[in-house]
Amino acid sequence: MPISRRGLLAGTAATGAGLAVPITSASTASAARSAVAAGEKIRPGDVRYADLVQRGQNKRFTAKPEYARVIQSTEDAVRAVQDAVRAGKRIAVRSGGHCFEDFVDSSEVQVLLDMSTYDDVSFDERYRAFSIGVGATLEKVYKDLFYGWGVTLPAGGCLGVGVGGHFAGGGYGPLSRKYGSVVDHLYGVEVVVVDKHGRARSVVATRDNAYQDLWWAHTGGGGGNFGLVTRYLMRSAGATGRDPSESLPKAPSELLSNLIVYDWKTIGKAGFVRAVRNFFDFFEANNGADSPYATLYSPFILSTASTGGFLMSNQMDASVPNAAGLLKKFTDAMIAGLDPAPQVYGGAAGPFMLTTIQRSIAAGPSTTRNKWKAGYLRKGYTDAQIETMHARLNDANNTAAETSILLIPYGGKVNTVEPDATATAQRDVMAKMVMTVSWNDAAEDAKHLAWARKTYADIYAGTGGVPVPNATNAGSYINYPDVDLADPAYNKSGVPWHDLYYLGNYPRLQQVKATWDPRNVFRHKLGIQPA
Repeated sequence: MPISRRGLLAGTAATGAGLAVPITSASTASAARSAVAAGEKIRPGDVRYADLVQRGQNKRFTAKPEYARVIQSTEDAVRAVQDAVRAGKRIAVRSGGHCFEDFVDSSEVQVLLDMSTYDDVSFDERYRAFSIGVGATLEKVYKDLFYGWGVTLPAGGCLGVGVGGHFAGGGYGPLSRKYGSVVDHLYGVEVVVVDKHGRARSVVATRDNAYQDLWWAHTGGGGGNFGLVTRYLMRSAGATGRDPSESLPKAPSELLSNLIVYDWKTIGKAGFVRAVRNFFDFFEANNGADSPYATLYSPFILSTASTGGFLMSNQMDASVPNAAGLLKKFTDAMIAGLDPAPQVYGGAAGPFMLTTIQRSIAAGPSTTRNKWKAGYLRKGYTDAQIETMHARLNDANNTAAETSILLIPYGGKVNTVEPDATATAQRDVMAKMVMTVSWNDAAEDAKHLAWARKTYADIYAGTGGVPVPNATNAGSYINYPDVDLADPAYNKSGVPWHDLYYLGNYPRLQQVKATWDPRNVFRHKLGIQPA
């Protein structure tokens, strides 16, 4: 059955980046540079222009800037920003290109700064932290950290995502229930900022230096808000030594995994409600950081009835005591009360990196038009909400190429951090919901957008069509931006979009914005407004 590109975490990915040699360097420039001259402006008509402006994942939007620049160094980034500011040009920055709205690919953007070759992963002795160039993809980061030092980060499961926006927005992934959000390992950030006089400069802000407020803003405040990030410095809180292999979480040696596949033809509405309730009940009961299931990652991919089935993809650290027994107990809980029972496949252990690559979404550009919506869950949906999901996934009028509602376990170690310690405020959550609709024909935009908006509104009918924070909801995730949340035609709750994304942290983010980007140089449709 077809599964959304972010749905089934499976398939063999391209091997992509090579191995990293554990070096000690403060350089953020990749050893293998493109041939673009520093400062070169790539304009329409240049053979490189189309590739640079069409790297975005959502084909509903394509940038048409006056020129693009491929950033080669921190100094190059400062010059590029200064040139654009001096000329009064609107700037946008791209690393991986996975933004779901037109924050980069906007008709208002005049200068596109591409960070994709700025991707070095090394250990910086000065800061005793791993330096990761903002253009690095997650696949490169995972391979370089693991093969070089045996460590990893609790980041996302889509290999082609660039760390630029992913880290700044509070990224998460298969290991987050064990090791927390990726921002819980962010020691510092190097960022090009513009002062009130229009002067660009590079600043390194860390969790313990004079620029701590700027560091804090990048622990979940979202990309494109405060400046141009050139590199991240990653060191886990509490790691104080100079040994790189002790500075980030140790990677598991093996992962144990299986798949549970559900048949739309036999499950029925009652069975669907029971299957989703099984998922919610289990993770509500096993959401503590000290749970034996802390390493369990079980995205539940609910695809449409027209695909024939839906599935749950499960993995956990094979070194956990009685891991096989724990996975079986979990699997039994997922299929409890379902007759006929869904099919279970797999159960074997595999090497960490090989299994991670196989079960992640391969790198590569999207060719579809799409719409994404999301929500944090403190508790599971009601039966009525689950029945709404069942009805919408069985809607024969939905003819999109791919549709899914993805339920992702969250929390665990994430929830041990105070909500104001980082800009990532959602620290009492047990799951996330991510809905995506993808299609190919521009003539069908209105149709598929209407379907996505109605489905989301129906799920959150009791709270004005959006996940208003309450006992069940905790707002939404800024790395899945949805401009509808700022539109009263779709957000009828009266709660502003920024409270849905940032909860009580928004006023502090505004203060940081006013301090570090007083001219509002770095902005987009869901941009933080200066205080």
